[in-house]
Amino acid sequence: MEDTRLVFSNIMEKLLKQAQKNKNVLEYKEVNDAFKNIELTPEKFEWILDYFEKTWEIDEKLYSQLRSDDVFYHRGDPLRHVLLFYLGHTAVFFINKLFLAKIIETRINPSFESIFAIGVDEMSWDDLNSNNYKWPTFEEIKEYRKKVKEIVLDLIENMQFSLPINWDCAMWIILMGIEHENIHIETSSVLLRELDIQFLKKDEIFTYVNEEKNTYPKNELVKVEGSTVVLEKNRQNPIYYGWDNEFSFHKAEIKDFEASKYLVSNGEFLEFVKDGGYSKPEFFSEEGKKWLDFTQSKYPTFWIKKDSDFYLREINREILLPLNYPVDINIYEAEAFCKYKSLKLGFEVRLPSEDEYYALYNYTNAQEKEANIGLIQFNQSPIDKYVFKIKSDEFYDVIGNVWQWSITPIYPFDDFITHPIYDDFTTPTFDDRHALMKGGSFISLGNETLKEARYAFRKHFFQHAGFRYVKSSNEYRTKLNDNIYETDESISLYCDFHYGSENHGVKNFCKNSIEILKPYLKDIKTKKALDLGCSVGRSSYELAKDFDEVIGIDFSANFINVGVKLKEHDSLIYKVKKEGEIFEEKTVSLKSLGLENIKDKVIFMQGDASNLKDIYTGFDLIFCSNLIDRLYYPLKFLQDIQNRINKDGLLVLLSPYTWLEDYTPKENWLGGYIKDNKEVYTLDTLKENLKDFELLEIIDVPFVIKETSRKHQHTISEMTIWKKKA
Repeated sequence: MEDTRLVFSNIMEKLLKQAQKNKNVLEYKEVNDAFKNIELTPEKFEWILDYFEKTWEIDEKLYSQLRSDDVFYHRGDPLRHVLLFYLGHTAVFFINKLFLAKIIETRINPSFESIFAIGVDEMSWDDLNSNNYKWPTFEEIKEYRKKVKEIVLDLIENMQFSLPINWDCAMWIILMGIEHENIHIETSSVLLRELDIQFLKKDEIFTYVNEEKNTYPKNELVKVEGSTVVLEKNRQNPIYYGWDNEFSFHKAEIKDFEASKYLVSNGEFLEFVKDGGYSKPEFFSEEGKKWLDFTQSKYPTFWIKKDSDFYLREINREILLPLNYPVDINIYEAEAFCKYKSLKLGFEVRLPSEDEYYALYNYTNAQEKEANIGLIQFNQSPIDKYVFKIKSDEFYDVIGNVWQWSITPIYPFDDFITHPIYDDFTTPTFDDRHALMKGGSFISLGNETLKEARYAFRKHFFQHAGFRYVKSSNEYRTKLNDNIYETDESISLYCDFHYGSENHGVKNFCKNSIEILKPYLKDIKTKKALDLGCSVGRSSYELAKDFDEVIGIDFSANFINVGVKLKEHDSLIYKVKKEGEIFEEKTVSLKSLGLENIKDKVIFMQGDASNLKDIYTGFDLIFCSNLIDRLYYPLKFLQDIQNRINKDGLLVLLSPYTWLEDYTPKENWLGGYIKDNKEVYTLDTLKENLKDFELLEIIDVPFVIKETSRKHQHTISEMTIWKKKA
């Protein structure tokens, strides 16, 4: 740190002398050239250190509201993990991502880094079975968090990196961990709000502001001038941190429209409740009706009915319902209110689209206005407190107070690519079941507060979210896709590899591998199989022809999502490159492949092959296709995987043994190197480390990956079939 300060000081001294010679004028290029070799300014170091420490402190402070450590083992929401998971998860995230990015070489606690790795958003690969978890003690997690904090602080102070900090930079992973923690501060605050209040202290650990009234301002529609909406965020030189879905060039033409002056207040929404809105299914969408039928809701979730009065549940207290605060509901309720309001007004109003929100944001110069955001207080504020004035018009809470539901399902911009270290941040939400929210809430921090932020939640979730309504003739997106459609080029390549027909006389690799294996299945039990590194899932489906249960596990949510889409919808459309920018559209269908009747035997889960949960055991077959030469510690993987196979069970390894330092440090290669003047081959290392197994067969299995119409990869994997000794 001191060395960096000295360099910085010396550069500034030279620049000042140069400026004096140039009559106190410096060109941008002169300044830029002066700093091109400095790794980072002391100010930037200190800002990142401060940002990390403050975020870490807030995360822990949030949970200090629990009455006892025992409460950590309660669920705020039955569809979520116990609270302890989230305290551990934000710390584990740092270690797992730093390890994956090869910034650190060892884990702290592999067990913790497995069970606390993956959160819950009701995806097909979510695992909420309590029997699958043996939670550690609060003290153990407390000690673990301490160790993680020490590692991250050391990295911030000593890691070598340069400006700009873009998503290829090591420091980006640190910022990713901080912003991930910011998200969970907010989502965990909702979980605390959903807990029985008896489990929370009454202390005001954070500051509440008491501005509630039993009156509310009358809402009205105000004109928003049309404009060209442009979003442009550069992956190589971002001004602020951003998630993968934000980086793009996005443009939309928005015509004049009208938007409600205020967010919908508790008072305005109470009119809907008193008119029996919840008992009128016609106001709700088809999905909304299902939610309504399931919950039997009569009023918003955070309202509490006591005799004839309503009270509002804030995070750790209850107050008489403030009619002047924004209502906090899910999107089904917001959409129902809009239909009700349309009937009252005599014309249609609806939720704004994402692009209409940007138009309102730009129209009011929202970034320059004061707002209830960034945890300046621990609760909502009156809907008429924070004004966003433009010309003679006034809007309120364009940002802050509560998130604002949009009518737009989250979708990828045209040049969307996932971040390689966190590929499951957004891709699981491209399913037409997640709606975008804009503007942030009172507890939103960091990236959540930015205009470009694109956060999406399941439509029945609660997230300190309310809404405003618009009267508009603008077109808007209602669905992600009319068809289940895979647009990512790399994923499409694997779709074709897994589900396409033969190429140049070479059989489909996945299908052929399982066909070769079939004779060896006659002598073993076929109850349970694991397809580890399942990619987009063809092998998992093929194994299900012979096994009662198949679990397909892959690290990549992108890959898993293909298998899940096929299971849910039977078919999927993808594009393969023919030449340059020319693509060919293809369709894959489980039914056409004869796999439709066995799909229910397949379960897809997200997981790390090098750090599997303890629950993944008792398999009659573990199938690993083209996996071991892509692992960081393949030897540790081999040692671990043996214990997960039943006696007389099979371990099947396929690999072309393409050892590359991009994936595996050379010191961890199983073969392909010379040691002590002797050639070391992978097969020899396998024999040496699989002594509890009998090698039944070695078979060459060729495959072809079609990159374009005229470019193909032809590779030969070696299949080794191992039987565990009794």
